[in-house]
Amino acid sequence: MTSSFTRADLGWSAFHNAQLDIDEIGVLTPARVSGVHRTRIATLTEDGPVDLALDAGHSTGEIAVGDWVLCDPEAARMVRRLDRQSTLQRGSDYVFGERQLIAANIDTLFITTSCNADFNVARLERYLALAHDADITPVIVLTKADQCDDPQSYIDDARALGRNLEVLALDALHGDVGEALGPWIGKGQTVALAGSSGVGKTTLANALTGGDALTQGIREDDARGRHTTTGRSLHHLPTGGWLIDTPGMRGLGVADVAAGIAATFEEISELEGNCRFRDCKHESEPGCAVQAAVATGAIDPARLKRFQKLVREDAMATETIAQAHARSRKFGKTVKAAMKKKGR
Repeated sequence: MTSSFTRADLGWSAFHNAQLDIDEIGVLTPARVSGVHRTRIATLTEDGPVDLALDAGHSTGEIAVGDWVLCDPEAARMVRRLDRQSTLQRGSDYVFGERQLIAANIDTLFITTSCNADFNVARLERYLALAHDADITPVIVLTKADQCDDPQSYIDDARALGRNLEVLALDALHGDVGEALGPWIGKGQTVALAGSSGVGKTTLANALTGGDALTQGIREDDARGRHTTTGRSLHHLPTGGWLIDTPGMRGLGVADVAAGIAATFEEISELEGNCRFRDCKHESEPGCAVQAAVATGAIDPARLKRFQKLVREDAMATETIAQAHARSRKFGKTVKAAMKKKGR
């Protein structure tokens, strides 16, 4: 089967092209990962879809939807994964200090929430921190605006979360979603759709792709729909772009994203250098420029508390990651030393 997509259509860029070794050109085939399964990966190439097995030393846990890999299509095997231009990941819900891959090589993250009881600024800030840290452009998409008496209040609250932050309110069932989101879904562009379960992600994905994935009704007790998406997958859009849908995430931990937190709370991070103490926690220290801004009303005290909470959580998780890496390196050295001694 012949594909109608060129590499550029699939999102291939000079960044990926520069990673090819001269002896790989014309021998191995670039393929974009469209799905990750237990023992194999689904990919798209210029010649069509190809399911690949992984060579020894690789596992599907190291591969994300959106990745670019080099493969031998005749043998149906992946040879190696190319470096990512961007990596969206979150702190693990299960093992503190570890991170879980969400998607790779994304240009824009559509952070989806609804104009009802699901709207939560603290959760939105977490998504923003992950996006900023990965150098992915965040766009907040407010769904179910047609079911709300005052969508403008939600828009204003979302826009307060960042300078020049794009915020859109949509009626995904009746509005022209493709036109509204057009600047981010053009040919070769990749967007990811993220948000809690039941905020209308599947409806939005259907509007973008023309698909008909099942959606489920709203639960009256918490204003959320029932969970629909169960896995990550890459979908082609009529506009020429690519959409990665993701399951709703109950927890959204942060780990090793200090730069992303600083970018999300830029009105706070910009003042930190003016504090008297370099390790100022912005609590009760004398000469704190951030607390001075709170006193004048320039910084919302509730937002400062959320910033401090994320910084503490990130610092603890990052330290745990560093400790895990140190243990892994130490174990590797021990194994090498034992093998060397055995070989004598």
